[in-house]
Amino acid sequence: MAKPILKESEVDKVNAAFKQMSAPARIKWLHAEFGSRLVLSSSFGLQAAIMLHLVSENAPEVPVVWLDTGYLFPETYQYAEQLIETLNIDVKVYQPKLTAARQEALYGKLWEQGEEGNNRYGLINKVEPMNRALQELGTDIWISGLRRSQSSTRADRQFAEQQKQTLKVYPILDWSDPQVSAYFYDQKLPKHPLESEGYATMGDWHSTQPVGEGESAESSRFGGTKYECGLHLDSGAQDFQI
Repeated sequence: MAKPILKESEVDKVNAAFKQMSAPARIKWLHAEFGSRLVLSSSFGLQAAIMLHLVSENAPEVPVVWLDTGYLFPETYQYAEQLIETLNIDVKVYQPKLTAARQEALYGKLWEQGEEGNNRYGLINKVEPMNRALQELGTDIWISGLRRSQSSTRADRQFAEQQKQTLKVYPILDWSDPQVSAYFYDQKLPKHPLESEGYATMGDWHSTQPVGEGESAESSRFGGTKYECGLHLDSGAQDFQI
């Protein structure tokens, strides 16, 4: 399926519309405007239930992509099954072309190999599977649950931005931590089981640690060297649409 060429006006259109809308209204508006071009990604992390619930309530036709790296915590796999059943969502699971065992046999533990290893790990386990999902599902507008308050790398983002051929939109970008807590409480959403054990963010087991006293969430990912896994930054892979 050929992808439509995105125009800068679409970025401006979303940014302007979102300013005066609530998160549920933003989801409904996106679906009315863009329909089958939409896809939601979910990590089934600590706050994933919010976007999953918002979409299931306001645009249930939007497909949900789950990137299963093969390195997630056992608790994340269990939590994902709970949310899928509770919210009755249709999840499309995408995995790397190389299994975890094959990756380690060929390249060793990439997450222990500095910036170059981590970048390669992100391309194999996150960027390529997500790019494949967008292509196979025929979508070019990607909904994500990023929030500005999560990290310094997200503080200046707009509600919509273009990443190569893909338009990315963030319906809860402006939500504060208290808003997140209130939504979980009001909607009676289940919490990720590792949140109670000191985790402030969630990723693969080998690159995510509980937050120590006086530490930030950013310091608990990749040994404090970075926060983003590669999905929300330019991958440098010219043949990808993200």
